[in-house]
Amino acid sequence: MKADLRPVDVICQHSRDGTISPIRIRMVDDDGEYQTYTIKGFRDMSHQGTKEMPDGVFISDRTLVYECNIMTFGRQRMIRLYYEPASTAWKMTAM
Repeated sequence: MKADLRPVDVICQHSRDGTISPIRIRMVDDDGEYQTYTIKGFRDMSHQGTKEMPDGVFISDRTLVYECNIMTFGRQRMIRLYYEPASTAWKMTAM
């Protein structure tokens, strides 16, 4: 199963130890309008080696991967964020 990767804007916090924590995402909806969501919690799944993720995205050891909880329309939803340093772009898949 190949995932539908959507480009997103991510606001994140960089700690002095080098860790990155996603805080908020912004994406364009189907109507072309920006929607912003606050990340309620996340799990860092980075540095697992080169492999294919359960949603069909192929990652390298350099890819940053976060499983995040967001609230949409009053319901909690799980998404996965990917950041590839070479392209400097964030992508998202819904789970």
